[in-house]
Amino acid sequence: MHTTPHAARTLTFPARWPSGIRAAATRVGIRSLPGDDLVVFVADEGATAAAVFTRNRFAAAPIEVSRAHLAASGGGFRGLLINAGCANAATGARGRADAERSVAVLADAIGASPASVLVNSTGVIGVHLPIDAMTAAIPGVAEAAGSDGVESIARAIMTTDSAPKAVERTVPAADGGTIRIVGIAKGSGMIHPNMATMIGVMTTDAALDAATLDGVLRRAVDGSFNRVSVDGDTSTNDAVFAIAAGTAGEPADLAAFEAAVADACLDLARMIVADGEGASRILVVEAEGAASPEDAREVAWTVGSSLLVRTAVAGGDPNWGRIIAALGRTEATFDPGEVVVSAGEVVLFRDGGPTGLDAGAAFAAEEVVLRIDLGAGPHADRHLTCDLTAEYVHINADYTT
Repeated sequence: MHTTPHAARTLTFPARWPSGIRAAATRVGIRSLPGDDLVVFVADEGATAAAVFTRNRFAAAPIEVSRAHLAASGGGFRGLLINAGCANAATGARGRADAERSVAVLADAIGASPASVLVNSTGVIGVHLPIDAMTAAIPGVAEAAGSDGVESIARAIMTTDSAPKAVERTVPAADGGTIRIVGIAKGSGMIHPNMATMIGVMTTDAALDAATLDGVLRRAVDGSFNRVSVDGDTSTNDAVFAIAAGTAGEPADLAAFEAAVADACLDLARMIVADGEGASRILVVEAEGAASPEDAREVAWTVGSSLLVRTAVAGGDPNWGRIIAALGRTEATFDPGEVVVSAGEVVLFRDGGPTGLDAGAAFAAEEVVLRIDLGAGPHADRHLTCDLTAEYVHINADYTT
């Protein structure tokens, strides 16, 4: 079986969720793979929530329900339901009714208003949920929810992921205590910027109002999950949820808290590209010296999403011509004679021509870092992705069969 760089990594999982939040998982049989496939998060005393959702115009039924509930509650939160194995996307009126029914059952089980309960699904598009089996299981899993089991929850939301993904950060609280941030994510295919390109749940025991939490989450997502791609396809079910239970009080320094959330999201984003379907190498494209932020992002994105660049990385082939060809089709402002292209610490292209230096080792590394200095200004950006291998085609050629 193919092993991605993320699967080969030894990951230390958080021992428990932040105080005020509990979770559990169970198996309903929604997906064919072994293991749990239904997850519940509960905040018994209430919490603040925020979320960033996909911009795909075929947004799944659970996304539509969560959007509506988040708006109606003003960020008030009591529960979150996630299932793996079925996206409940492009499923019409029945799909919407199923999502609403599942939320109502969880709300009843925890004594909450349905508007305070959010929901999402991940898996195959165009398939209906086994809603009767799900609703029968929800009360039991809600009752079983506890403060531990982070790894099991992260594993239960996986689809084609080869390994679970979780992070933890801590920052000081205003009263001298400690605020914890624990996040999980799933994603390895149908990954592309235009929201968050996956499902993530960021939890904390910090006390934040809804507007502040929303701003922190959106800025963190933009610098992390919106900078990753595996295959150029934005999912119908992308969402990142943030839950702040408030039990640890306010952060001593809001900027430090936001930096910790951003760093945690970036770590999860790197895990996603390291676990890209069929991936054998991580590819990081860093664009600098750009005339504008938009130019920096376009250059990083264009080079990082080039199939020719990514297949060269898969083969460990230092074919820098593909990099400048991708750069040349952007609309960014630059003088080709000022551009410098490097792989790792090896400069490949400068003063309009090749340097003749050997970058074979840089392209053979598990993480290939391409740096493009446009020499046109002070702005920079990055794009995180992985190589494109024959294994990716194998995984997706028979995804439903």
